[in-house]
Amino acid sequence: MLVRAAATTATRASLPGLRRLWRGARGGGEGAVACFALRRALLGVRGAEAAVFLQGLLTNDVTRLAPADTTNGGGGTVPRALYAHALNAQGRCLYDVILYRLHERPEEEPHILLECDNDVLDAIQKHLKLYKIRRKVNITPCLDLALWAVVPGESDGDAASSLAQRVEQDLVLTPDPRAEVMGWRLITKKGANLSEIIPGGQIRDIEDYHQHRYKQGIPEGIKDLPPGEALPLESNLAYMNGVSFTKGCYIGQELTARTHHMGVIRKRLLPVCLSSPLPGDGIPVGTEIITESGKSAGKFRAGGGELGLALLRLAHVNEPLCLNLAGDKVKLTARIPEWWPKSSSK
Repeated sequence: MLVRAAATTATRASLPGLRRLWRGARGGGEGAVACFALRRALLGVRGAEAAVFLQGLLTNDVTRLAPADTTNGGGGTVPRALYAHALNAQGRCLYDVILYRLHERPEEEPHILLECDNDVLDAIQKHLKLYKIRRKVNITPCLDLALWAVVPGESDGDAASSLAQRVEQDLVLTPDPRAEVMGWRLITKKGANLSEIIPGGQIRDIEDYHQHRYKQGIPEGIKDLPPGEALPLESNLAYMNGVSFTKGCYIGQELTARTHHMGVIRKRLLPVCLSSPLPGDGIPVGTEIITESGKSAGKFRAGGGELGLALLRLAHVNEPLCLNLAGDKVKLTARIPEWWPKSSSK
């Protein structure tokens, strides 16, 4: 059974900022709510020790998903969703995930949905079961569910506001935990009538969703975050609310914590715009990006059309850059996303 979306004050308060950021991202007059069918998988993690189990495997504080006990004065906003990475022992990203809380009350059995890249569904199941040991946890693929990204357009008006108030449907509808500009995540039963859930919503091509992500510098999936290669803080995990530095131990914590508390992050994943579209068959992962003087500035990670993501040295962000493609130099520009914290020196 899916839970009902919560129309919280915090959700409504985020709407003006979301509309502003989306206008800046699109730069056009798109007025309808855009709905994208995502090629991401969902795993159900259910049982008395579900949260404790995930707590030791993920970068974020999974205990934040526990419903508040209002009988002893507890309260406050409890998130419906959390972003996190699963790391290897060397502190590098294995999987980027979003967790969704399905249980509503403290006395209910913990039930969490885990969203992951569809191509690593089998691998992440093996990863979770490797550490399950004797935990009271069931891990099951949710093949009967569909996952959507829902992003308001520029002139969304009442349509955007009403998203936070849809409590009459059996579904999960929650702000994307990574950044306001990414809109909402929606989970329905497969085959559900989307027009009844999001009146006026338009189903759009998934490539438009990826173009939006690339323009905003939001990585998602193994192409953007190669397993065993990407470092979480260089991938802006902290900026996307995906890591807790106070939760205690988890796999891969040591390097992440040390980098945060003692080190300076000299490279970050940034959105880039190319002077000409990428080849239809793409380019090799890790293609070098150089400055005008020929110095190495970083590496291209993933993209489509004229937009993409690149891991760049921050010292070269404002310089003229180019991709070195088999001897041909394709100019590109990088920028700092608007949604980043203003004090993003680290």
